Amino acid sequence: MSKRFPGRRLSILRLGILCVIVVAAVTAGYLGLRNVQDVSAAASMPSVFSGYVDVTATPRFAFEDPAVPSAKAVVLSFVVADPKQDCAPSWGAVYSPDQAATDLDLDRRIARLRQLGGATAVSFGGLNNNELAVSCKDTKALTDAYRQVVDRYDLTAIDLDIESNALTDTAAADRRSQAIAALQKERTASGKPLTVWLTLAADPNGLTSQGQGIVAHTLAGGVELEGVNIMTMDFGASKPASWSMSRAAESAADAAHGQLDALYRNAGTEFGSETLWRKLGLTVMVGQNDIAGEIFTLNDASTMNSFAKDKGLGRLSMWSMNRDRTCSPNYPDLSKVSDSCSGVVQGSQLFSATLANDVALPTPTVVPSPTGTASSSATATIDDPATSPYPVWNTNAAYTAADRVVWHGSVYEAKWWTRADVPDNPVLQGGATPWKLVGPVLPGDRPSPKATVPAGTFPGWAPETIYHKGDRILFEGSAFEAKWWTQGDSPEAAVQGAPDSPWARLTPAQIQTAPAS
Repeated sequence: MSKRFPGRRLSILRLGILCVIVVAAVTAGYLGLRNVQDVSAAASMPSVFSGYVDVTATPRFAFEDPAVPSAKAVVLSFVVADPKQDCAPSWGAVYSPDQAATDLDLDRRIARLRQLGGATAVSFGGLNNNELAVSCKDTKALTDAYRQVVDRYDLTAIDLDIESNALTDTAAADRRSQAIAALQKERTASGKPLTVWLTLAADPNGLTSQGQGIVAHTLAGGVELEGVNIMTMDFGASKPASWSMSRAAESAADAAHGQLDALYRNAGTEFGSETLWRKLGLTVMVGQNDIAGEIFTLNDASTMNSFAKDKGLGRLSMWSMNRDRTCSPNYPDLSKVSDSCSGVVQGSQLFSATLANDVALPTPTVVPSPTGTASSSATATIDDPATSPYPVWNTNAAYTAADRVVWHGSVYEAKWWTRADVPDNPVLQGGATPWKLVGPVLPGDRPSPKATVPAGTFPGWAPETIYHKGDRILFEGSAFEAKWWTQGDSPEAAVQGAPDSPWARLTPAQIQTAPAS
């Protein structure tokens, strides 16, 4: 006969405690699983650095010739509405895409950067001029305007910089979100997805109420946002006087992180903390900001680099690559913002290199291997004059500064007078070569119209004639203007680029103007 051992009964208190323990364990397991999923999702999302480039600013910034690896990823700015055509895109309200290709060589320069393994995005909007969605009242036409730019430059990423009156225009916000959502669907269906960032102003308390409204409109309109990029600059009275620019930027990012959580929840989507950091970008204005006394230093840049890596920011940017250098001594008032320099002493340091330290660059656009690198005629590209935008280089021809030629599938520009110097010489570099590589010959290129001066427009040059300043003559089919009194001095020296020649060769535009007095 077996012996029964008495069992212990659980009291109600003990049973309650056990239930609490079980629920806590299950909850902890669930939260732990959520956290693992969040970390995994965030790890699959990019965290990158890219700098803004003001395309229309002068002097022109050579983004196609990056000085350091961190300069290979650029956001070209800004595409806005054409002042004469509400639904036509333009660069800075000055250049149509076709004009930018001709006057700024933009298409060719983008192609060159991509040959070098670079990545390009385009920013729509900005502080000045009219944002496309504000001017264009027709959603279909607006979609077409965005499509023109995306297709022309074969973009995989765009930036929507919403500022000024665009922030309060809810009808424009609706049109914009509908147009961008439609374009995203088209691109996805064609196997070329388009990532979209919203760029909005922020202060140490995060996004403004207007900025939050833009995010909400964009999500409600069906746009798949890659993330929201906050501009941490020009804080004014919102920044405590004792705070550095980097501390104010960190505060803005922390606050915006929480705001994004609420905005996505309200839109019916829930993300974990790590994923939300990946959906947040941060753009600083290097050096002197628009507000006097607000100066983002190289130390601030180092701090922001550490912050971005620690938090796992999806994007870190700067305004602008044009300004990433010390100002010339000829620029006297450093408290005023320059488009071309930072306003702080940088020495050999670059803001872009400091901000991008150990941060990835966006995935480069895949392009065919660059032509023009072959050193032997057996493998070199054969240049066709019928499809070359400029004359094919000729070893017997003389070229002066700014003359352009095509050689082995690439366009080169002369830096000074040259003859018989091969443009793609693989040995000569820097100041040793008279040629600068502009970019590849593009599909659809055709010869540029050759400027001709009709016979009789100006009298032909005669060695016995006395010429005074402003007199114009023809010499071997080109027009020249006398810089000072001269007799017997052939314009041939000017053709060869001699600076002491009394003759200056005229451009087509100069020929249309009245002679100098």
